[in-house]
Amino acid sequence: MRLFISLIIVVFFSNPIKAQNEENTVKETPKVELHGALRYNYKLASWKDSSKERGGDFGYDMFAISPKAYFKGLTLDVEYRLYAVEFGSGLLRRGDITYSFNDNNYIKVGLTKVPFGIEPYNSHSYYLGMGYYMGLEDDYDMGVRFSHQDETFEYQIAFFKNSEEMLFGDKSQQSNKRYSYDVIGVNRETNQINGKLVYKINRKQFKHRIGGSAMYGGLYNSDSDKMGNHSALAFHYELTANAFNLKTQVTTFKKNPKNVNATENSIVSLGAYNLDYELASKGELYTIGASYNFPINNRVIDNIQLYNNYAYFDKSKKEFEDSTSNTIGILFHAGNIYSYIEYIIAENQPWFGSEWTKAFSSGNLDTSIKKEQLFNINIGYYF
Repeated sequence: MRLFISLIIVVFFSNPIKAQNEENTVKETPKVELHGALRYNYKLASWKDSSKERGGDFGYDMFAISPKAYFKGLTLDVEYRLYAVEFGSGLLRRGDITYSFNDNNYIKVGLTKVPFGIEPYNSHSYYLGMGYYMGLEDDYDMGVRFSHQDETFEYQIAFFKNSEEMLFGDKSQQSNKRYSYDVIGVNRETNQINGKLVYKINRKQFKHRIGGSAMYGGLYNSDSDKMGNHSALAFHYELTANAFNLKTQVTTFKKNPKNVNATENSIVSLGAYNLDYELASKGELYTIGASYNFPINNRVIDNIQLYNNYAYFDKSKKEFEDSTSNTIGILFHAGNIYSYIEYIIAENQPWFGSEWTKAFSSGNLDTSIKKEQLFNINIGYYF
């Protein structure tokens, strides 16, 4: 009798509950997408004599995995990159969770993009613009960002507790093993507020994006135990007219660290890719870039884009040599393959010259060297 009653309970209670749970499980199954990229570079640099003797070098650039998951109204978006060991090896570029209130409003939490300047990039180049190497373009920090967009306006408000925090010791200096350029060493970025507003004018053939961006935050010095500050302000304009695109931006910034030695306040240390260099604490950055697309749509090539990007970094300290760069390039788009061919002429910029540490501060110590050149071909497969 007890066995019969037990069977009745199993049939009439356990099975329906199990079926209901199974149905709910099916409905709540996360949707996952997997994206990524594999890239190679060919480089020929004017300041590398041995490489010039070999006719340049061709090798590995980067492999990225970018999963995206949707579950219960939330979206997880991650990009993890693998570079060569000397450039940091594995680096988390971004990793945030999005909740959309509706089609016009959403919020992101985690290692998310800092809303500042023209997005997604204030450049057309594979190497991005000079602002990237100053922490003013394609920057990601730890915080929360609210975004609104409609047919006329876009605005974003964000709070970032800090940059990519990896060392949690009370006196730990910030690591340069990161994707985004941030202030590192004895100074660390903290409690940063960002705001951005864009006004859009959309016509049949012309689209205008007129905007302004502002940033203010703290710079905590672990040696002096004092809180400095840093700020930036930018005005930007972007025009799209059929196949033509124009990007212009003016940015002013100040970094006021509270170092133990006040004579060192004219510079800060920036770091990324397992490397670091100096940056002048104050200055203005002027950028302009233009591109034109030629749709091909044949069996091999989908589109060809010609572009030119120019940047000028005017350092406030008169003793410092200013920085310039100009990039002219061609982008070939063929299915999942994007290939950049670029010629860069630069003066006093890290990555594009023989002077590394002081390029963005006092400038190249060898006054006989002015402009330096880099010819680069990047081949990337994106999936």
